[in-house]
Amino acid sequence: MQHQSYQPLLLTGNKYLQQKWDKASYEIHLRKVKSAKPTIDTTAPKTYGHLALKMKKQKLEEQSMSKIQRENNMLLEKISRIMKTTGHIDNRNDYENKSLCREMQQQEWLRITKENQLILLRLTQCQPHYSIKDWHEDWLKTIKIMESIARYPRRVSDKKCNSCLKRPTECEEGEEEPDQQEEEAGM
Repeated sequence: MQHQSYQPLLLTGNKYLQQKWDKASYEIHLRKVKSAKPTIDTTAPKTYGHLALKMKKQKLEEQSMSKIQRENNMLLEKISRIMKTTGHIDNRNDYENKSLCREMQQQEWLRITKENQLILLRLTQCQPHYSIKDWHEDWLKTIKIMESIARYPRRVSDKKCNSCLKRPTECEEGEEEPDQQEEEAGM
């Protein structure tokens, strides 16, 4: 009774036969869809030997392994030598820094040293050009000017010896000040 509810797309004389034919053609269509091959190649790409092996990487790994092995052998030899001997290790570095302009640097250093020695010699032989006598005379003049400007002149006991700048009672030389000598001579 399914054929009675079936509505064919085309005009037909027998709905039952038309349903049977449509069902058969639909099954053929499903088989074709299942067995259809894609127009685009979706298979995995070919694997080439030179891409899978990567010889350069293997070579670098072998070199690094050989370097590590060589360093390990050197360390093993050093350890065995230390174990056989008293255990002292040779850690001295006898390398001497070499400069391309070493001679020029030495000549320049010698020149500077000679110049410094000449400057030192000139400084030690140089005589002072300041006169202590002139300084002392200038100081005496300054004291006279200070006393002439002062509102209240200093007492004799407050005056200091001009030669040693101490009070006359403390002065070891026992000299009187020139001002006192002039005052006594003037009186």
